[in-house]
Amino acid sequence: MKNQLYFALLCLGFVSCSDAPKSENESGEKTNYDVVFREKLAGKYEKWEAADNSFKYFYTYTDRGRGPEVTEEIKLNNDNYIISEYITGVNYLKDSISENFNGVDGSASWKNPMSEDKADFNGKALYFRHDGSPAVYEIIAQLLTASENSKVALYPEGEVELVDQYSITLSDSTSLNLLMIKGLEMIPRYLWMKNNEMVASISGNLHIVREDFKAFRKELQSLQGTYEDEYLFKIAKELSNKIDKVIIKNVNVFTPEGTIVNNQDVFIEGKKIKSIKPSKGKVLNGTAQVIDSTGKTLLPGMFDMHTHNTKFRGLLHLAGGITSVRDMANNKQLKQLSAQFDNNEIIGPNIVIFCGIIDGSGPFANQRNVVDNLEEGLAEIQSYKDLNYDQIKLYSSIRPEWVKPLAAKAHELNMRVSGHIPAYMTATQAIEQGYNEIQHMNMLFLNFMSDTIDTRTPLRFTMVANHGADVDLKSKEYLDFVSLLKSKDIVIDPTISLFENMFTSKKGVPSPTYSKIMKRLPLIEQRAFYSGGLPKEGDKAALFKDSYMNMLNALNDMYQKGISIVPGTDGLPGFLYHRELELYESAGIPAAEVLKMATINSAKITGTSDYLGSIEVGKNADLILIDGNPVENISDVRRVEWTIKGGTIFYADELYNKMGIKHFK
Repeated sequence: MKNQLYFALLCLGFVSCSDAPKSENESGEKTNYDVVFREKLAGKYEKWEAADNSFKYFYTYTDRGRGPEVTEEIKLNNDNYIISEYITGVNYLKDSISENFNGVDGSASWKNPMSEDKADFNGKALYFRHDGSPAVYEIIAQLLTASENSKVALYPEGEVELVDQYSITLSDSTSLNLLMIKGLEMIPRYLWMKNNEMVASISGNLHIVREDFKAFRKELQSLQGTYEDEYLFKIAKELSNKIDKVIIKNVNVFTPEGTIVNNQDVFIEGKKIKSIKPSKGKVLNGTAQVIDSTGKTLLPGMFDMHTHNTKFRGLLHLAGGITSVRDMANNKQLKQLSAQFDNNEIIGPNIVIFCGIIDGSGPFANQRNVVDNLEEGLAEIQSYKDLNYDQIKLYSSIRPEWVKPLAAKAHELNMRVSGHIPAYMTATQAIEQGYNEIQHMNMLFLNFMSDTIDTRTPLRFTMVANHGADVDLKSKEYLDFVSLLKSKDIVIDPTISLFENMFTSKKGVPSPTYSKIMKRLPLIEQRAFYSGGLPKEGDKAALFKDSYMNMLNALNDMYQKGISIVPGTDGLPGFLYHRELELYESAGIPAAEVLKMATINSAKITGTSDYLGSIEVGKNADLILIDGNPVENISDVRRVEWTIKGGTIFYADELYNKMGIKHFK
């Protein structure tokens, strides 16, 4: 029996790494895997045979106080399909999980966070659990390699496909197979197999590697990266449509002032906007491609001001109408990825701001660029400057006494300072010591609670969920704080959509943050949005919702008082950004002003407004066509037909199709 992994889409919870339970019926030796997260040993995965065709698993890892801890039991039929499965434990957000499936005598019954049901079952389709260990991935790999058509039916619906298989020899002459699987999630799933058993799963920052192959983890990652790149290079060539001269005819144009000018012809040549004129029914340039855009709206490409870019996420940004982003923490190889986006070797947005993260050491460290003392922190800032980074992001484990000298060093190098508020510190103190910007609305609300909270832990979420409703927006403390934000010209990056999902979603019910698009997504992404956010018991659900609503009220109040607000996601590109904009409007900010935040205002804050952020002659033709009018209905930002970036037009339906996502049409 075999296995693999996935999972880490959101955030939360405390951690323990207990030993796997023992069974009286255990008959097989354990196979052990290391779980590595962001290059640190973070947990373990164990599997063993309990009886004939029955297997047990234990899986856990920690991520800054979050992470799953799961025990799983599976029984297979003679064709290697699951006929019974029991899962208990906690998910990534530390909420309890309990799931079961039984298939016997032509029928199956199951209970999971999405549904409790029964149906016919012929034993020839694979039940895919909601939460659990990596076991199901290994089973899928075994079934796919044995399948005559390289496909396996999922139960109760869906299908996975083995798209490619590579025979690879490692540096010690060991031969492995690398499988590329599609149908489960937006990006391909890669599994390393040997003798029909999973050796490793390398998925972004999360690596699961069998103990006898842990010395080869970096080699596996590098080899897999080569095949991933080849796949993405091919997509870029297939879906990029270079433009020379284009007339976007009879389109309604969004202006930098937030108005719509109807029935315009916008002429593009190469990468620039050459003219904008009222449409008169004639095409003056006979050599130009004409795109009839009657009744549709032309917007500047939007800015996502809080991203963590990977090579696979770029398609989602452009499909969602986002042509420019700030990267708010990444590895130091980000400039290479940015260059690949810029030359369209890989499809992706302009990374217009590079923000380098620094965190202090400790059990809840971010695990990127961790420093043990102030001197190392100062050296890290210089290192980022040498890489031409623009901004520094301080994280939760930074010692409060380091903030002032670190900020001074960054300012000396003409870099902005932003981030989480370090533990045992308030936002007011951070601003007074040099912050230019604050990430996440919860960090603002914590200002009114205490400077003794260990915000390295999930308390940074649960304290606000439990007490955010009590923050009085008319109190002197709050009004003084907002005055400080205004006087210091502090930028707020609220990522409010994260807290809608975290504070208001309910287990077993589609999250309101994603409910509009869930049915368009692949299986795994759909299931992730039933998990329910923070654990909520008793009257907690109502309390947490009240805290979230107070966040929305504060967001609107800060807008009314002239605080600079930038829309960002820190999550699923495109779709979460659209929700972020919708929530700003629902908070009371006019849709036209929300769209200005997404375009010209963000361009000004990033220093790119001379050539980005608005539809004006001489500026870059980074543009999106909306089938609707988002000034009248902000949700129309979801209806992107195409995106132009850097002299290339990308059709949203084609980009989504490559990721297993249905277009809005």
